Amino acid sequence: MSHVDAPRTRAAPRILRQCCAPLALAAPLVSSLVSSLVAPLFSSPVAPFAASFAALLSASAALAAPPIERIRLPAGFHIEMLADDVPGAREMTLSPAGTLYVGSMEGRVYALELRDAKVVKRRVVASGLTMPVGVAWHDGALYVSAVSKIVRLDAIDTHLDNPPKPAIVTDALPADRHHGWKFIAFGPDGKLYVPQGAPCNVCLSANDPQRDHYAMIGRMNPDGTHYETIARGVRNTVGFAWHPQTHELWFTDNGRDLMGDDTPDDKLNRLSRVGLDFGFPYCHGGNVADPEFGAGHPCSGFTPPVAKLGAHVAALGMRFYTGSMFPPGYRDSIFIAEHGSWNRSKKVGYRVVRVTVGADGTNAHQEVFAQGWLNPDETGWGRPADVLPLPDGSLLISDDYAGAIYRVTYAKP
Repeated sequence: MSHVDAPRTRAAPRILRQCCAPLALAAPLVSSLVSSLVAPLFSSPVAPFAASFAALLSASAALAAPPIERIRLPAGFHIEMLADDVPGAREMTLSPAGTLYVGSMEGRVYALELRDAKVVKRRVVASGLTMPVGVAWHDGALYVSAVSKIVRLDAIDTHLDNPPKPAIVTDALPADRHHGWKFIAFGPDGKLYVPQGAPCNVCLSANDPQRDHYAMIGRMNPDGTHYETIARGVRNTVGFAWHPQTHELWFTDNGRDLMGDDTPDDKLNRLSRVGLDFGFPYCHGGNVADPEFGAGHPCSGFTPPVAKLGAHVAALGMRFYTGSMFPPGYRDSIFIAEHGSWNRSKKVGYRVVRVTVGADGTNAHQEVFAQGWLNPDETGWGRPADVLPLPDGSLLISDDYAGAIYRVTYAKP
């Protein structure tokens, strides 16, 4: 049976998007006015009208294409829409045949067949999964994370119209949904790397029996056997990659909440050897002791970050850039998708940053690469979730809020 999706509202004709875009941009304001001002002035028959009008505005918003013209990039760079019909798009991986697989928060895994950097066909190759955000390609199969499970779609590239039933690689992972969605990837050693976030904002003291199962990064054989912990004290990593020169694992980590607008930082970390502890729950951001758990556990006893990325930016997917399309200075630098804050008085993140750093983790420098997903009134129309360089040297950015994937290219100005 074919798994090609039926058309979604976001895939409406472009002329309809253009006509409805102004209405869509006004939708939140007008809907709020209808609800808070108009309805209370009249009897109950107005309530259905208000609800219907709000629904109409919401539908109009769905028809509007993401306004990528608002994205600002360095000189010479250009951003275009690769796909705007991938709801909840998260991690991306590319098969050797050129099919882009995309995990999502919506229970589905998407396959975008690419030709000349354009999507020629979009399919759903798995559905009904629990937050299958992580996807990884290995030996002809697509691996997918689904909270407590890792499943595998065998020979999927040649069965896109009739996907196989997912085979269970492991179903022994924790089932907690709090930080339970998992970015996954295969390392240079051929093992599948699977993290497990903390099931809380801050918890897991030294005497907690669950400490060995959470706030860590693990790896397993492709068949799911021999799952071992390689890094501890990692609150919630949703992005990692291996340095192209040293082959060491580098990863982002999200800092805890409820310590103020500017504390603690999200982090970029480097695993120089197996077994390092990065501080959670005792130390945050490299130098901030936790007010509840930090006593007796000084930050000096843990591995410091390579770079502090800022508090509450929600650093997610990251990749090293090894292509040749971008200027030479971009090689081996790191692109990081910042999903953006949700509980800060002034929002931050909602952008993609670039970090240049030595292979040994020294001399890190961070700069904004792409921004504009956050409106001047601090409402966001998109939230970057992952980045992925393509073989041609362009860079993909997934956006789970707008349900879109963008492609960034460069031409010397």
